[in-house]
Amino acid sequence: MSEQDTLREQPPWWTSAVVYQIYPRSFADSDGDGVGDLGGIINRLDHLADLGVDVLWLSPIYSSPQHDNGYDISDYRQIDPTFGTLEQFDELLAGVHSRGMKLVMDLVVNHTSSDHPWFRESASSTTNPKRDWYWWRDAREGFEPGEKGAEPNNWGSAFSGPAWTLDPNTNQYYLHLFAPEQPDLNWENPEVRSAVYEMMTWWLDRGVDGFRMDVINFISKDPALHDGPVPPGKLWGDGTQYFVSGPRIHEYLQEMHREVFEGRKGDLITVGEMPGVTIDEAKLFTDPARREVDMVFQFEHVGLDHGPGGKWDYKGLDLRDLKTSWNRWQKGLAKTGWNSLYLNNHDQPRLVSRFGDDQQYRYESATLWAAILHLHRGTPYVYQGEEIGMTNVPFDAIEDFRDIESINHYYEATGLLGHDPEEVLRNLRVMSRDNARTPVQWSAEEHAGFTTGAPWIAVNPNYREVNAESDRSADKSVFRFYQRLIELRHKDETVRLGDFSMLAEDHPSLYAFTRNWQGATLLVLGNVSGKDLPVPPELGSGELVLGNYDDGASPDLPPHLRPWEVRILRT
Repeated sequence: MSEQDTLREQPPWWTSAVVYQIYPRSFADSDGDGVGDLGGIINRLDHLADLGVDVLWLSPIYSSPQHDNGYDISDYRQIDPTFGTLEQFDELLAGVHSRGMKLVMDLVVNHTSSDHPWFRESASSTTNPKRDWYWWRDAREGFEPGEKGAEPNNWGSAFSGPAWTLDPNTNQYYLHLFAPEQPDLNWENPEVRSAVYEMMTWWLDRGVDGFRMDVINFISKDPALHDGPVPPGKLWGDGTQYFVSGPRIHEYLQEMHREVFEGRKGDLITVGEMPGVTIDEAKLFTDPARREVDMVFQFEHVGLDHGPGGKWDYKGLDLRDLKTSWNRWQKGLAKTGWNSLYLNNHDQPRLVSRFGDDQQYRYESATLWAAILHLHRGTPYVYQGEEIGMTNVPFDAIEDFRDIESINHYYEATGLLGHDPEEVLRNLRVMSRDNARTPVQWSAEEHAGFTTGAPWIAVNPNYREVNAESDRSADKSVFRFYQRLIELRHKDETVRLGDFSMLAEDHPSLYAFTRNWQGATLLVLGNVSGKDLPVPPELGSGELVLGNYDDGASPDLPPHLRPWEVRILRT
């Protein structure tokens, strides 16, 4: 029996699941301090149960100095007071489970906070027993520590600047692929791995249902730490070939599975966020027989609208590029492994603004992309606010931003690189992570019903029109459309397990594909444009299962797709 047959004979529970991501800082505030918290999530659990999702994924709520909004963890076993207490967490977990949902924690173990006791010990002296828990190196040969170019290699940080910071106490540099306040753990050290596994087990024993693993394919570095090539227009080298899916990554994940998950009862889930992962690597990571992770988050499709200058060089999306990419991933993981399906998360701008029309056709384009995404083979992820069609934010000035990546890029681009500030801001407005991090818009009340205080980041000014309360009562409700999509996945084996076939691959505005399972076929047709689009007759037709235009009881659909129309047809 092939791996695919094994999956279909005994499909894991998560093949029919839908995951909802909560970014706690921006979800709902229960105490009026302007920051979302566990109490706010507890108060909104019925909204999520009504939506029909199966799993809640919480972005980090651990103790943290909040240099990167919680992705810099100073204590893995404590809740940051910003968000609440362990007792509140237990209350949240009980509330999730009582509603038939599961809860997944964010696991951030490529790096810790520089305030973590492990790093404080490591940095205290070169002879400290925890010195080798992080990556420490002398200055480059021929340079004095602190001199320009003295960093141990030329790698750049994901958040601008070098990936090395000099510690004046010991006169050595430490590695941080992200902010200086996020030093990288040295997974070569078995004591590090053991401490991580013990912490994971502690959370599972508390009742959580699994982990979404942040940049987990970065944990294995080539110990030689060679220089990387310097891309055109960049100040620092690209070291990804030495740490993306590095030399011991499969060994580490298999060890993690043995030490943490093997033999545990209950329906658990492991999701590996893996920037730069290839299809061949993803097959290995998600092959059930290898016991590494259940599914991967890959990034290929969310880089297709980047220009030659990368993320901050926005060029817009060519739909044919997206179809080519997703078709490759659907085919590549068809026989072994499993896809994660997403277009929104805390690191990506709002879907309806990025790939749709957030003005005249906000409802239509939001629901079109939802249907296209959810009808692919894999586990769909809904990011908070996506289910009501929240949009990007009209940020005015750099002072409006809170995201460390965006702010650092602005000052490096306008300062060291001499770029035009208005052009830099134009790209930030489109691509900044802050677009996804403004408060969820619950109502037309002040601050969108998110808080009774001053929100930590400004609410999108369109909250009086775009909010959960008004959307759920509207004739055109994004929320209700998501409910129906999720219900379809739960009930229809074709959505869950069917084979995927892309159609009209070269069409610039038609997204069409079929899902086939045991003689049943679903045809998905989507018009990714603001103009009418004739339906090619060779694609076929069928009974309408779900669409985003109200055609009443009429069995006859127009021979063309209307602007941003999607149809799911049973043929």
